[in-house]
Amino acid sequence: MIQSMTAFATAKGAIPGHSWTWELRGVNGKGLDLRLRVPDWIEGLEPALRARLGQGITRGNVSLTLRLTSDDASGQLAVNPDRLDDVLRAMALVEDRAMARGLSLAPATAADILSLRGVLEAGTSDTDTSALCAAILADFEPVLQDFLTMRVTEGATLAKVLHAQLDEIARLTQAAQDLLAQRSADIARNHQTALGRLRDTATDLDPARLSQELALLAVKLDVTEELDRLRAHVTATRALLEAGSPLGRKIDFLSQEFNREANTLCSKAQHAGLTEIGLSLKTVIDQMREQVQNVE
Repeated sequence: MIQSMTAFATAKGAIPGHSWTWELRGVNGKGLDLRLRVPDWIEGLEPALRARLGQGITRGNVSLTLRLTSDDASGQLAVNPDRLDDVLRAMALVEDRAMARGLSLAPATAADILSLRGVLEAGTSDTDTSALCAAILADFEPVLQDFLTMRVTEGATLAKVLHAQLDEIARLTQAAQDLLAQRSADIARNHQTALGRLRDTATDLDPARLSQELALLAVKLDVTEELDRLRAHVTATRALLEAGSPLGRKIDFLSQEFNREANTLCSKAQHAGLTEIGLSLKTVIDQMREQVQNVE
């Protein structure tokens, strides 16, 4: 089974003194990019969440947000002095550099500084956050499972779409194969007409050289290899879909190969019917490539 990189999950949890809300989102990406916004005063929470996400997800841009609220006095807001010092030093450096270049910056207010991440935190009377961390991590498991289930569900829908598109590619490839005999007859007739015009206007035609040129032209217009490769790519893609995730990069590569063969087919067509089939192939392949971008 394949998985989609697009998914969403949200939930709420609580223990005496604290409540929280989870929001987990995923979209497509070239690699695995985990972005976490969680309270940094809970020791070990972020690395544990990051490790758990990495076990179940191999690809995609995933953002996790945990909004934590304290229900008692221990949850009163407090300034983190170390973080505040870091921010003030950075502000002084920026102002010095700006003045050296003749730039004037608007003064920052206390509200501006307090709004920066990590300066203002939820205070806690208990420096041991292990129990809170354990409760939050346990509550995260069903959220992650909901997220992974949605990825599988979306993946099943993607698989149906991709199989339908592969069916269409296979149908168009066979249609092109069936058209080759008629195309050969049409091209031969066009060549005979062209040769007739040449004989009427030229008196020094070399029959041997003419036969050689026609043979070379026939080789250049042969699309048998392109059709064979299209069928092979269909078979390979079906096998990947059956194998399951992660396979997005492999199918993306194959979709590029599909497009290459369709382009060559169009360039060699020299026949209205075959050109039409080639353009239809390109349309389906482009649609497939869009869907493949969401496959893990």
